[in-house]
Amino acid sequence: MIQLHEWGRPRAPLLVCLHGVTSHGRHFARLAERLADRFHVVAPDQRGHGGSTWEPPWHLEQYVEDALGAVPDEPAVWLGHSFGGRIAFEVAAAAAKRVERLVLLDPAIRLPPHVGLNAAESARLDRSYGSFDEGIDRRYEESLLTTAPRDLVEAELREHLLPSEDGRYRYRYCQSAVVAAYSEMTREPPPFEHVRVPTLLVLGATSYLPYDELLEPHAAALGDLLEVVRIPAGHTVLWDALDDTTGAIERFLGRPPFGARPGASRRCHPRAADRPSAR
Repeated sequence: MIQLHEWGRPRAPLLVCLHGVTSHGRHFARLAERLADRFHVVAPDQRGHGGSTWEPPWHLEQYVEDALGAVPDEPAVWLGHSFGGRIAFEVAAAAAKRVERLVLLDPAIRLPPHVGLNAAESARLDRSYGSFDEGIDRRYEESLLTTAPRDLVEAELREHLLPSEDGRYRYRYCQSAVVAAYSEMTREPPPFEHVRVPTLLVLGATSYLPYDELLEPHAAALGDLLEVVRIPAGHTVLWDALDDTTGAIERFLGRPPFGARPGASRRCHPRAADRPSAR
């Protein structure tokens, strides 16, 4: 039911990556390639997206269940972008023993209702294009991309923006699932005090998704467990600033327990079963 993409050695420390609405698991391919020498990186297509089931229910509890069930049952680093950040946060609240660290890339932890409504109404529109190139051009306009290299965007969307039966190009996601997801993002999240794990929060300096109202309570609840990095990017930080985003993640993950610390033993977790790669 859930398509899983994988990179790296199966018995390396686990890193789970969760994409946002309208995207797919291979959004993290460039990041995963840089981390594959140290981590087993897995990235599911979320329900309603890509090669995973498109059937409902489309609520947060189901997305959490999907994520936990699709990846090995062991402690891991959980990374999420946008709606995927909200799901990773919910996973940490619901299954704390499964989460060693959190990486939140411009996360949609809580959307104001009017923002959720506008986004959901926009998602109801049919986004179809006469050609792949037209779809890429429109993506720059629709997503307010400014510095994202075109070859990076094209490489990712070659597997996600495909011709339909009528010959027009459409993304591999279910519009109904996306509309429902924007509603879920307006729900009150678990208290930050309930998610006290080392957390890296990467914010796009020009993102349309504000985090200012959440930053103070998040910092107050986590203290030194929270690291905040602002990078010169919009909402899609892995497109606009891949090097800056990857560098922040590598520095965060390079610290103990994953870093090389003199006299320290590396933590390893037995894997119940190796899974075939979806690469």
